[in-house]
Amino acid sequence: MERKLRINAELCSACKSCMAVCIRDNIEIDETAYETGNDCFECGHCMAICPEGAISLIRYENQTDRIEEYDSRQIPIDYDDFLQFLKQRRSIRWFKKKKIDEDTFDKLFEGAYYSPSAQNSQDVEFVVLDERLDEFMDIVYDIIKVEEDEFFRIRQFGDYLKDNSSKKYHPLLWEGSQLILTFSTDKTSAVIANARLEMLAYSLGLGGFYSLFILKSDEINHDKLMEFFPQIDKSKHMYSAFIIGYPKRRFRRTIPHDEINVSYM
Repeated sequence: MERKLRINAELCSACKSCMAVCIRDNIEIDETAYETGNDCFECGHCMAICPEGAISLIRYENQTDRIEEYDSRQIPIDYDDFLQFLKQRRSIRWFKKKKIDEDTFDKLFEGAYYSPSAQNSQDVEFVVLDERLDEFMDIVYDIIKVEEDEFFRIRQFGDYLKDNSSKKYHPLLWEGSQLILTFSTDKTSAVIANARLEMLAYSLGLGGFYSLFILKSDEINHDKLMEFFPQIDKSKHMYSAFIIGYPKRRFRRTIPHDEINVSYM
């Protein structure tokens, strides 16, 4: 049996907390906790809940600096403050010319580092497009132009690429000059990771918007799109395209939305 956990028998108090939270029934108690070998997928619940700190994941033993103690009885974010934060979120399309540096991007990706993923696969990858953004957008148009009769925005994009001298904004990027793409084998994992990244972006004074039309390039011709990203496994799809930057304009108030339908059954 390949062990996934290191359990310190001297520290273990046999409290059964680890066994209670293991969704794979991989832990049993016999004086101390031990692994049963039932397909552990290294979620870390046992490590996170152990009151004695007796369990560690062998896979991450070189990342002890990532382990932080916290008081689970305290809610870290006040509901009203966080709701107000969400109320003020708006899509940002007008940006300053100031570029986001790598240190700031690294802060954003910390949110994705702690993001959940399907079956704990942790296979979400990001690409930050900056210097090669124009080259990438040429490829996007070459793929999505098959639908320009259906979508006027794609038609505008094609006209912009032919001659942008009289165009005020880029039809897909607007004033954006940096783009974050999210890849994964699981759409939900990718979307959750990017949503967390986006929330951190607003906390740092950044903003952005999602592009439906850039995502169409993956839907229409995934193989051709992935030729631009040889470093990424072709089994992964591009599930999020987020144009990001420093907002040039600030909004002053919330707006009404359609009521959300909720069914309790």
